[in-house]
Amino acid sequence: MTTAYINRIATAAPEHDVHQVFVTFAEEMLTDSRLRAVFRRMVSRAEIAHRYSFLDPVKRPTRFQSHDANEFYRLGNFPGTTHRMELFEECAPVLMRKTIDRLALSEHERNSISHVIVTCCTGLYAPGLDFEIVDHLSLSPKVERTMVGFMGCYAAINGLKLARHIVRSEPKASVLMLNLELCTLHFQETQDLEQVLSFLVFADGAAASLITAQEQGLALDSFEAIMVPETRRLITWKVRGLGFDMLLSGQVPGELSQALHGGELMKNRDHIDLWAVHPGGRSVLDAVEKGLELPREALAASREVLSNFGNMSSATVMFVLKAIMEQARPGQRGCAMSFGPGLTAETMRFHAV
Repeated sequence: MTTAYINRIATAAPEHDVHQVFVTFAEEMLTDSRLRAVFRRMVSRAEIAHRYSFLDPVKRPTRFQSHDANEFYRLGNFPGTTHRMELFEECAPVLMRKTIDRLALSEHERNSISHVIVTCCTGLYAPGLDFEIVDHLSLSPKVERTMVGFMGCYAAINGLKLARHIVRSEPKASVLMLNLELCTLHFQETQDLEQVLSFLVFADGAAASLITAQEQGLALDSFEAIMVPETRRLITWKVRGLGFDMLLSGQVPGELSQALHGGELMKNRDHIDLWAVHPGGRSVLDAVEKGLELPREALAASREVLSNFGNMSSATVMFVLKAIMEQARPGQRGCAMSFGPGLTAETMRFHAV
């Protein structure tokens, strides 16, 4: 059976570091001084130094009257879904082109691309990013395109699973995958501290990957979904009139830790050298370490991505995989893991070649 490999990964984020801007804005939004005190304490524990957004806290673009972070989000007058999707349609292709260009495809690689996969849960329009990629790279109109939409943070693992199926069934296939999210587009005005804290970790970013049967990079060995019973309510993501509404319960880390403890991954952890865990937040990484009884250094790559970029939904685990790919030694075996609605952990076993 043909083996599929991630040959190369490129990543990119917008230029505007908005973490401190958000912290200041969110604290001002909370009217209860007790909630503000708790918020400040949680900020100090978040282990996040930088998060990037396509929203510019200073400059105003020309197409719309104003949509920088301070004007787009105005207390008492947050934008509706229509305006948010207009911005996604304008700005997502800019980040896509930046990311795809960093993949540095050769002319031969570009001409060989047979399939395009896009994962995104923060915006949608048609014809969409799949067509934007075809146009940007001047790909054949016969290229097969697949959108993996609204699956949240674990979508990239499902995209890789699909790419593996394609390559195993068509050994000459060359799959280009894009994971792109503009999470900062969906900040909501609220006095619900749990909801404000969920926005404390999210950011914008994108990753592009080339998956083929060429023996280079990371071999995709197997996939498995771990679905935690009776947790459907803990993570939800729904389209509403004022953008996409997220619910991210504080119970998620505890449920994940309990689900992982004693499972197959824990039993086989001594055979896993590399851990590419989606940094959904500091508490999520702590929960994985506790549940699998891992040493803190095991998730060093995940913690570094969290500190430098925050949680970029589906793109994030690819940032971690890129860091691991650059340091992995041939023969080392790893496990990638992302979490999302369900409550579900999508896992992928791989090895470096």
